[in-house]
Amino acid sequence: MNSKKTGTWVATYGMLIGLAFIFSYVEAIIPIPIPVPGVKLGLANLVTIVGLYTVGVGGTAAVSLIRIVLVGFTFGNASSMIYSLAGGALSLILMILVRKTGWFSQIGVSIVGGIGHNIGQLSIAALIVQTAGVFYYLPFLMVAGVVAGAVIGLLGGLVTERIQSFMKKM
Repeated sequence: MNSKKTGTWVATYGMLIGLAFIFSYVEAIIPIPIPVPGVKLGLANLVTIVGLYTVGVGGTAAVSLIRIVLVGFTFGNASSMIYSLAGGALSLILMILVRKTGWFSQIGVSIVGGIGHNIGQLSIAALIVQTAGVFYYLPFLMVAGVVAGAVIGLLGGLVTERIQSFMKKM
């Protein structure tokens, strides 16, 4: 790999990690007036969905992992990092699988990711507290996952189109 391509690669992944980190910070400081624990906008997932369509699976997985660890150390704790890793891993796996089918648009892939993230977090919560009672929140979190996933998918589609259009011009 020549130095120009290496520099582009480093800049691209650095930018994606930085954006995901900033989106996570913004989400942490903006309270959502919904009385259901765990409901978030999923702003950092915008980087994940765009990454899947621009830099591929491996790069997106690396960016997601680095973001979760950085955010966990900066704004959270080990517990929040475990929940984020569980949700992020299931979300990413499901988005990769659904995208490969070709049955869903970028919005659909993002919705599956939003729902998967919530299921991943509830599953790890059930293991930690040793009760399935946490799944009481599942219907509420599924609705939130669909709504947030649709918004993030729509925005992600617009960003992906712009990036791909820009890359064609280069």
